[in-house]
Order: sequence, then C-alpha cells, then structure tokens
Amino acid sequence: MDMKKQYDYLIVGSGLYGCVFAHEATNRGKSCLVIDKRGHTGGNVYCEEMEGINVHKYGAHIFHTNSREIWDYVNSFVEFNRYTNSPVANYNGELYNLPFNMNTFYQLWKVKTPAEARAMIKSQVDENKVSNPANLEEQALSLVGTDIYEKLIKGYTEKQWGRSATELPAFIIKRLPVRFTYDNNYFNDKYQGIPIGGYNKLTDGLLAGIDVRLGVDYFESRADWDAMAAQVVFTGNIDQYYDYRFGRLEYRSLRFEHTIYNEENHQGNAVVNYTTRDIPYTRTIEHKHFEFGSQPKTVVTREYPEEWTPDKEAYYPVNDARNTEIFNRYRALADRESNVIFGGRLAEYKYYDMHQIIGSALKKVSVHFDQTTTEYGNQ
Repeated sequence: MDMKKQYDYLIVGSGLYGCVFAHEATNRGKSCLVIDKRGHTGGNVYCEEMEGINVHKYGAHIFHTNSREIWDYVNSFVEFNRYTNSPVANYNGELYNLPFNMNTFYQLWKVKTPAEARAMIKSQVDENKVSNPANLEEQALSLVGTDIYEKLIKGYTEKQWGRSATELPAFIIKRLPVRFTYDNNYFNDKYQGIPIGGYNKLTDGLLAGIDVRLGVDYFESRADWDAMAAQVVFTGNIDQYYDYRFGRLEYRSLRFEHTIYNEENHQGNAVVNYTTRDIPYTRTIEHKHFEFGSQPKTVVTREYPEEWTPDKEAYYPVNDARNTEIFNRYRALADRESNVIFGGRLAEYKYYDMHQIIGSALKKVSVHFDQTTTEYGNQ
C-alpha cells in the first residue's frame, strides 16, 4: 500500500456490489473505506422496520439464482427462507396468475389442457399477422396474441416506461415466458428466497468490521476522498463520474408510498401487479408475506414509475441505441483507468438482478486479486 494512503480501497456506494467487493478485499488483507450518500448501507435492498415488518424500502427484492455457489455465499451471512414469488395481476378487478401459465389461460379462456391453450395463443398470433415487429406492441402480439397483451402487458409496460407501447422498441421484449403447466412460480431458478430478518442482515454481515461513512457525497469532496485510498471502486453513475462530458444517460425512476393498515392481511399476496394504465402505480407490495409474518398490522407499498431527473434515484437504464452509444464512450474512458474499478448497475449502465450483481463483484475480485477468471452463477 502507498504509505501516504490511509486505505487500500475507497468504495463509493454501499449497495451489493460495493459490499461484496469490500468484504472480499478485507478477507484478502486489504483495508477498505465504504462511503454512501444515503443515511444507510445496502443501497436499494435496504429494509426499514415498520410495525415489526421488514419493509423493502425501494421496492420488492426477491433473491433467486441457479448458482449453488452464490446461494451458499449469501446464506453464509444470513439464512434465507423458502419464499416463492407468485405475483397476481389485477386487470379492471379481474385477477390472473403470473407468470403466464395454465392457471392464467384458464382464467382468460377457460381452457384446461396445454393443447387448448397453445391453440388459442396460436389463433390470436395468426390473426394479428405480424411478421417483422417494429415496436413493442407488435412484438408482444407476435408472441402471445391479443388477450394476454391487452390485459397483462400493455398498460403495465406503458406505465413502467412512460411511453406508448407503439413508441417502445421491440427488443425490450425479446421473449415472453409462457408455461403450459399449472405453476405460479415466477422464477425458474433452482434457489429462491428472502433473508430471514431482512436484507440488512446480509449487507451488515458483508460490511462487518469495515469502516463505513454515511450521508456523504463523494462528488462534493472528490479530491479529498480519492486522496484517502490507493484505488477507488466506483458504483455510482458513470456519466456523473466523467462530469457528463458526453451527455447524460437516461433512466427510469420509481416513487414509493408506504401505508400501514390496521389489519393482519390486506391483499393476501406479497405482490399484485395493476395492469391498466388508468391506475398510476404498477404494483402493490405487502411486505409481511415475504417472511410469512403474523403481525397484527400490515404495510403495503404502492410503486409509481416516474421519469428520471438528477434529483431522483436511477433505477432502470434506458438501453436504447442513443444511450448505448453514449455509455460506450464512457466505458472506453473507464477501461483506461488504472486506479478505478467501475461496477454495478449505475457504473455499468446495466440492469442486474441481485445474484448477478453478487456474481459480477465476485468475478471482479477473482480477476483483480487472484488473477483467475472463475464464473459465478448465470451472468
């Protein structure tokens, strides 16, 4: 370590990528300082206790992976329960199981066999006669037909992206998973669950014994922070790191409204999607169901998609052609940095699931410290 430096690594951001990198670097004898502009660690997986319930403050986070290695890794910090994600869709008061499966098809058309369901979908796809989809609407119609698109995709997607489906590129929906079994498990992954006691137990375990400073903005005293460490691990917005020299990258943001109800069970399911555009929120989340809670009260969160502005949290990158071109220019700069590691959804301008973030961080660690190229999970 440079003797003038207090730490080997300054890690900007305490989300999963930063937490995993800090933990692994510390295990290799390196000193780390983790900073975050928020008043808590954990990034978007942070849970806030309300009425004895671990509320996913920044939206539902359901852990799932096919990697036994990553599953064992997270369970080494906190035991995960057996929660299975089985959301319900509400279309004008009609309820449908998700993902699209035989239960959904029975609810739509009263068909009872896979052959009947396949025939119904094929007839609707054929009726639309879309051979070269030019937008998201045409892509969806070419895959699943009119009923599924109109009731379960159109309104939800338009709210999520803030645009008409005919204005959205077709590649957003590369495929739509359709199951011809009576199976409401949303994920196909082998391992799935929620940490018992909430995600804070995972991130606190990762950061145990590591110096952390909260409520500090890296960019307000950038030179001072950089001077404290030999290397920087940056998990924030890559365009901000480079002072927006090629322009701002676009995101979609979210707003959350948390409501406490004086009842034990409000909606009967952890996640309910609202698929009509006239209802402004995309879904409601009843958090106690993630941990099979029996508290006398319950907390329900409404999730509202919003246009992103710099004063809001960036959630979903808008990976269209324009933004991809801008990001590639920033990435070219990042690739030339010798003392800065860029990682995570904001620094890589990529939507990651939690297991992918952890796998990405572990892979970076293995390359950076161990000079190996071990793959971690289904990246």
